[in-house]
Amino acid sequence: MPRTSNRVAANARRKKILKQAKGYWGARSKVFTVAKNHIEKGLVHSYRDRRLKKRTFRQLWIVRINAAARVNGTSYSRLIHSLQVKGISINRKILASLAVENPSAFTELVKFSVN
Repeated sequence: MPRTSNRVAANARRKKILKQAKGYWGARSKVFTVAKNHIEKGLVHSYRDRRLKKRTFRQLWIVRINAAARVNGTSYSRLIHSLQVKGISINRKILASLAVENPSAFTELVKFSVN
C-alpha cells in the first residue's frame, strides 16, 4: 500500500491558524507554532473575559447608583433594601442608566422608596 500524506487538511489547518493571527507582531503572525500558541492564549483570554465583563459592568452600575443615592441623602444598601421592601423590582442596569440619564426621575424613585 502506498504511503499517503494529509497535505490538504494540514495546509487548511495551518492556513486557518495563520489567518486568525493576521495583524499580530513579528513571528506571531508568520511562524505556525508561535502563532498557534498566541491564538490559543488569546482564545483563553476572550473566554475568561466574557465572564469578567459581566462582573465589571455590575460593579460599574453599583458605583453609579451609590453616587446618585448619596447625592439624594441615602446609601446604595439602604436604597436597594427599601426598593425590595416596597416591592419595586428594578434591576441595577436600569437604575444606573436612570441615575445618569434622568436624575430627576431617580430622585423621585429614591423619595418614594426610602420614605
